[in-house]
Amino acid sequence: MYGKAFAPEYQGALTSLSVNSPLTDVLAAGTEHLRAAERAGARQEAARSGLAVAEAHRRLGQVADADRAWKASYRTAREAGDTAAMAWALWSGGTLARQRGALPLAWRLLRLAADLGERAGDVVVRGYSLAGMAETGRIQGDYEAVTALHEQLLAEARRRGEARHTVWALEGIAQIHRNTGAYDTAYAMFEEAADIAARADDRRGHAWALRGLADILSVRDGNTERALELLSEAEAGCRAMNLLGALAYNHKMRGNVLYRAGRYEEAREIYAQALAEFEGMDEPRGTALARLGLVKSRARLGRDRAETTADLDALARELEGIGLRHGRAMVLRAYGELGLTAPEGTAR
Repeated sequence: MYGKAFAPEYQGALTSLSVNSPLTDVLAAGTEHLRAAERAGARQEAARSGLAVAEAHRRLGQVADADRAWKASYRTAREAGDTAAMAWALWSGGTLARQRGALPLAWRLLRLAADLGERAGDVVVRGYSLAGMAETGRIQGDYEAVTALHEQLLAEARRRGEARHTVWALEGIAQIHRNTGAYDTAYAMFEEAADIAARADDRRGHAWALRGLADILSVRDGNTERALELLSEAEAGCRAMNLLGALAYNHKMRGNVLYRAGRYEEAREIYAQALAEFEGMDEPRGTALARLGLVKSRARLGRDRAETTADLDALARELEGIGLRHGRAMVLRAYGELGLTAPEGTAR
């Protein structure tokens, strides 16, 4: 049985904040408590308030502010001798690095966070850090290496009855199944995640689960209208919490659904919107994926074939540069889908 979802990254005087608190509210409260703790010389409280500030900035897409905040939280925690707070700060930094497309750095910071969390006896930050490592590997396409870690974390979360982490693990494993063509298994896991998130009042997890369900309904069943309905429901949850990153990925998925349905003009418009959102938050992976959708939509609307080929070749290099092992395969599929010949060397 799962209880209500909670946000362990909101610590110290901020533990009363809900997992669903709007991020602008989290940022305001975190900044207020951080300043008060600094004035009082309360380093532990400052480190833990600073963590909430870093996470609010990150989720709002304010990358430079998030980078300064997690580093300040880490330095303050180290000065206070608070190993667990140091681990949480590194977790935030690693998560930000993944968001920015710096995947090797993300892996290193999250590994350090997991080690410090274990040393401090904080099973939650250890679990979150290992989860971050698993997600980083999944994003890179290294499914074989991280599937067992996902499943281990799912078992641990179920045993503790921790709804939010259970939802995350289910969604990660479901995404691996979706990407390897096991659509029915993926759908069942996204469905379970959505149910647990709804009962635990985890709006963020629920929005991501709905996005996964919409994807399967579109790619497996061709059920465009139901997929769009689910994405609209997820979007409302993202907007309520100011989840700008999740909202951008929601829009990118809406573009995917419209593209699969042959609604290329609508897809072009929504991909362009998602691209602007990703660029505004310095999110290179999302930027590249939205640009890929935009290139494909424009090609379907009659864009010059040579220009499309040049764009796809540039995207192949960009995706590989981010560290996405399956990036080149995605671009090669786009060449075939659009009836284009890949330039020599693209398939390396």
